[in-house]
Amino acid sequence: MADKQWYFNMVTGQPEYGMISPDSQRMGPYKTRQDALDAWKIVKERNATWNEQDRQWKRWGK
Repeated sequence: MADKQWYFNMVTGQPEYGMISPDSQRMGPYKTRQDALDAWKIVKERNATWNEQDRQWKRWGK
């Protein structure tokens, strides 16, 4: 059995240890409870990075 990890429940806004809620309601896995609590911050940071990478990629085609 795999080690349990932390997830963030998007409906309740609470971290969960293990796959408790349906996958449509959770983000993760995260290594720590604090990372799960920071889920929205992590998502925003990753999206910003990916958006910038997309802009750079599109410039190569010009």
